[in-house]
Amino acid sequence: MFTETFYEVLKHEGPVSITSWSKNQPHVTCTWNSYLVIKDNDTILIPAAGMRSIEEDLALNDQLILTLAAREVEGYNGYQGTGFRIQGRGEFLVEGSYYDEMKAKYPFIRSVLQVNVEEAKQLL
Repeated sequence: MFTETFYEVLKHEGPVSITSWSKNQPHVTCTWNSYLVIKDNDTILIPAAGMRSIEEDLALNDQLILTLAAREVEGYNGYQGTGFRIQGRGEFLVEGSYYDEMKAKYPFIRSVLQVNVEEAKQLL
């Protein structure tokens, strides 16, 4: 699902926005490219210390949209910089092998946001 360009973007630090919604109100929080852990080329694991509003939204609507970018990676038509929009379904993990792996890597977390990716589209 993810392209070489996507993996190249992850090599550069940049913000990742995570958008959720329920009850007609969106919530957006951010993390960093370097915190994303890719599993099986269609799953993203994100360490979560806060993200309470996202967690509340996912209880009612498990859809998420993530955006990420890196100016250092060439995009379409020689454009300086590129980004991606990721659409998928999310859940918070508080146990299991993914949680244990992420807790060992990021001791500050209270849970792990697992994003099951349905679409990854390059924007620029």
